[in-house]
Formats: sequence, C-alpha cells, structure tokens
Amino acid sequence: MGILVKILLIVAASVAGLLALVVAAMLLLGVVLTIVLLLQMLGVLRRVPFGYNLRNLAVRWPTTLLTALAFTMVVSLLTVMLAFVNGLFRLTQGSGLPVNVLVLSDGATEESVSSLGFGEITTIDREPTIEKDEQGEPLASWEVYLVVNQPIEHPKPGDSQRRFMQVRGLKDPARTGRVHNIALHPGGAWFSEAGIQPLPDSATDEQAIQVVLGEGIARVLGLDKGKPSLTVGDVFPMADRKWIVVGILQSAGSTFDSEIWAKQQIVGDKFGKSSYSTVVLRTADAETAKQTAHDLSANFKPAVAAQVETTYYEKLSATNYQFFWAAMFVAGFMALGGVFGIMNTMFAAISQRQKDIGVLRILGYARWQILESFFLESLMLALIGGALGCLVGLLVDGYSATSILSSGQGGGRSVVFKLVVDARVLMGGLIFSLIMGNIGGLLPALSAIRVRPLESVR
Repeated sequence: MGILVKILLIVAASVAGLLALVVAAMLLLGVVLTIVLLLQMLGVLRRVPFGYNLRNLAVRWPTTLLTALAFTMVVSLLTVMLAFVNGLFRLTQGSGLPVNVLVLSDGATEESVSSLGFGEITTIDREPTIEKDEQGEPLASWEVYLVVNQPIEHPKPGDSQRRFMQVRGLKDPARTGRVHNIALHPGGAWFSEAGIQPLPDSATDEQAIQVVLGEGIARVLGLDKGKPSLTVGDVFPMADRKWIVVGILQSAGSTFDSEIWAKQQIVGDKFGKSSYSTVVLRTADAETAKQTAHDLSANFKPAVAAQVETTYYEKLSATNYQFFWAAMFVAGFMALGGVFGIMNTMFAAISQRQKDIGVLRILGYARWQILESFFLESLMLALIGGALGCLVGLLVDGYSATSILSSGQGGGRSVVFKLVVDARVLMGGLIFSLIMGNIGGLLPALSAIRVRPLESVR
C-alpha cells in the first residue's frame, strides 16, 4: 500500500511538472505574440486589419458578451479578495512606530499571552535610551491587553450571538496616546483618574466605566443601537457593567481601531488580569529602537522579549499571507472556467470563419499573421472582461470588514478594517485576465493556421 501511494505521488508530481512546463511555454509564446502585436501597432510589421477583429466581435456579440462576463466574474471576485488582503496588509503596516520598543514577557509571541507581573519589571522604563517628556518622565506606556467575549445586543436571527472584544487597560491614557502617536477626535476626552462616572439619566447611583473607543469598534457597536457609530456620551453593556464613551480615537488604519481603552486597575479587577501584558517604550530614532530592543532582550532581568513595535505587527501578517494564497487558490480554479470559456468561443469562431481565413491567406497574409489576429481577439475579450471586473471590484473600496490577525503561533486578535482597491490590485486583476486570455486563446489561434486556403474557399 505504501509503495502504491509513493508511485501515485511520483506520477502526480510528474503530471504537475509537465502541466507547469506546458503553461510556461504557452505564456512564453503569448508574450512573443504580444510583442509582435505591439510592433504591428507601431507600424513596424504588417498585420490583419484591426477593424476585421472588431467587426467579428460585434457580429458575434451574444457570445462575446457571455465570454466577457465570465472574465468579469472571475476578475471581480479576485479583485475583492485582493482588496481584503490588501486592507489587512495596510492595517499591519499602519500599526506601530519604528521608534517604539514593545516589550512582552519572555517566551510570549503575542500580547494576549504575555504577563509582566514578576520581578523588578517596573525599572525597565528607566533605561537611558528611553525618551523623556517635559517633566523628565519616561515616555512609556504600561498596558494590559485582553479579549472579552461579549453577548451582542439584539442579534439578528441566525447570526452570531456573541463577539470578541479587545480591551486595553492603561495606566495613563494621555501618555499612551502620545507614545503611540494617536490623538482623540474633537469633543472627546481621555478617561479620568478614577476611570468611572455616574450613569447619565439614572435614578440610581450606578457607576459607568469610562472608555475610549477606536473608530472601527465604535462603528460596530453603533450598529447594535441602529446608529452609524457610537459617539461621546453613548453607553453600551459589557461583562455585566455599563461602559460610557468619553472619547473616540483617531485610529483609522491601525489595529487600535478595533480596541476599547479603559483604566487598567478597573479592567484588571473586572477580568482577572492584574499584571501588565505590555510596555511600549519611546526612543529617539529607529536605530536606537533596534539597539534598545536587542539590549533588553539580551540583558534585562527578569528576562523579557523586546522588539521594535513595527516588527511585532509585521509578524501578525502571517494570516494575511494565508488569505492571499487562499485567494490565489480559489481564483486559479475559477480561472480554469474562464480559460475553457474563451477556448470554446475562439474554436467556434474559427470553425465559422474557415472561408475568411482562406481569403486572408490568398490575399498574402502569412500563417503567423493569422495566428496573431485570432490571438488578438482572445486578448481583447480578456481585456474587456478584466476591465469590467476591475470596475465591479472597485465598488468595494472602503467597505468595512472584520478578520483575525495572528502570527501563526496561536492567539490572534479580531480587527475591523477597510477593503483597499489600489492600483496594484487593479493591475493584478488585469494581468490575471490577460493571462487567462493568453492561455485560452493560444490553442484556438494555433488551430487557425492549419486551415488550408484553397479547401476552405470551395
């Protein structure tokens, strides 16, 4: 049985390698034909009149339309998937500063599993390379990060009943905002030293916990109340308490967009995590940050895992690559349909235009000119369908979505982000469409040059 499996694996690898060689050869020939087309358009080489190709596509408009729509569907789906991945990459790239050093407990790969509640860890912000504020205090942000499982208010039937909320407990919110270079929207304020306040319009003495929300999570929680977003003064429930919004972060484009910031002592007591999970230290420049991270990891006692903040968030991009390859896998299977669709269209066109091909040959056009003429038609179909697909995909630019960021070593965090359709995504969609047209149109074009002119015009 084991030998049979090995033989099957060897055969499968051989077939895959052969298919890869065939596709590579077709793409290479397609590139050559594309260069020939460019030379003809520049007038360097003679070509079959371009109007001939346009008239044929117009005459067969139902088939042309259906084939172009197949390309539109594939490319639009690919564009949306790439916009999703692109938005995640933008999110991780926009999080963290190259001058900040993020410190976790030794062995921890993510904030959610880090605990700095041991030894003389509080002396870490006294390192000489740490920047100071106007009062000579170190620019350090002491934080506890945790994830809370919250019941959703008024969930829709069939939808999820709960969501994971990211809560960051802070020692000094204003200092944290300065370290992370994040400000509040006008009209908001950082939570107070006490971190609580009386619940508005309440006949009881119930106290609400003050919070500052990221823009993304404010929108998510706003939908629970039928609003575009929560604003200052709004109240929402979490963990059997009322939480009142006192400020909204200008956090778009970073992972902080999905977080709830509150007083560390309150958060720690409420959710049973009294020790800090993270301390972020501001240094003078990127080079100093790298050296500080190295020195802390190598020499500080108790042992810690220190790294430049941007490096930490780059490691959370592991899921981004997983989504990317998943998108390519799905698009590859859909591309097979597009390839076979254009093959069917072009083979049908050639069978209906035998006499046309014969006349073109009698008029003196060479076989290679016939080849590139039919190849051009397949590329035109791919280009039209691809352009329409990119336009459809462009409609999702700026839409909000949620996903999980993880380093691939367990843990992870739910984030709210926006889909991004930029020039690279659009170019990728067009190139993908032209590759489908290249592969799908080459075999029919090769069959066209085998037509014998005299027999075809009888």
